[in-house]
Amino acid sequence: MSPDEMKAALQTAFDRCDVASCPLSDKQKEILLQILEQVKESHTVVSDIANPLDELTKEELQAFLEFVKAQEEQQQSWKAQLLNDWLRENNSGAVQFIRDRYGLPWLNRIEPHHFDKYAAQDVLKLKIGDRIEVCNALWEWVQDNGPCTPEWYSCIVIKVNKIGDGDSSSTNCIVRFNNGAEFEIQGMYEWNRVHWRRGSQGVRP
Repeated sequence: MSPDEMKAALQTAFDRCDVASCPLSDKQKEILLQILEQVKESHTVVSDIANPLDELTKEELQAFLEFVKAQEEQQQSWKAQLLNDWLRENNSGAVQFIRDRYGLPWLNRIEPHHFDKYAAQDVLKLKIGDRIEVCNALWEWVQDNGPCTPEWYSCIVIKVNKIGDGDSSSTNCIVRFNNGAEFEIQGMYEWNRVHWRRGSQGVRP
């Protein structure tokens, strides 16, 4: 659960306390929200700095990304495949080094947003139900120092559609924002990849 989702859940809890005639005081709510903000800040720091993939050598990273991409193309969980190999003591081939050198703690640290740094290789494909963040540059003109600055909005993928075939194919996605509005993003991997990301980094609700 992302910090934004936790905040929404906390607000729901406040409302239910009111309905149940046992409301929290303003001070209690303030303390809970302050703790949530601390969690959110620490989550952002970890997301921005500690990318486990950066610990791999260049050769290891390439082998690992190729393995993940191959599993994704077969619509299989790459992490489950590795764990199954380890439980059954099967050799994991080109990525056996993950078990031998890095182990389970390293594997458990990997989150989908860690692959964003390697987005050009399209390692992880979007699936229905994935939570992503999109930039307002998709629907308006923005500039870093202009009157309209880039802002990020949380949403969920509700449809993925691959159009065309061969060299001319592209992928469109329909996303739904927290307020219920829906938006179609064309060329998710082809020309709009810079306008979306995974993970929660202080986006607007």
